[in-house]
Amino acid sequence: MVTNVEIKGFDEFAKYTENIDPKGPPVLFYFTGSKLANGNSWCPDCVEAEPIVKAFLSELQKEAIFVYVDVGDREYWKDKACPFRTDSRTRLMVIPTIIKWKGVQRLEGSQCNKVDLLRMLFEDEE
Repeated sequence: MVTNVEIKGFDEFAKYTENIDPKGPPVLFYFTGSKLANGNSWCPDCVEAEPIVKAFLSELQKEAIFVYVDVGDREYWKDKACPFRTDSRTRLMVIPTIIKWKGVQRLEGSQCNKVDLLRMLFEDEE
């Protein structure tokens, strides 16, 4: 039901958004820090949220596109000029962040760890 897509960096994100079908299934973007050699993100909050988000998605019985966006390494992310922070489509303050495309709904930081909030983010499609 849920289609997972993985993209790296702001340029791939921007290119992906150009081809989103407005009549297609809802698209949600999950912004997370890049992975280290051990397979975990450098971002401890992202490491905490990821298994909860993945478990939720595996049980979700709705059609949706869930896009994992690697925002880069810690140094790149912490730069105040990082395009993920400054671009009007994202305006990220923290990671992890989940944004419903073309909507106002978003979950930030520890909100991504809460299954009830994840459920609410996916529910108001009808």
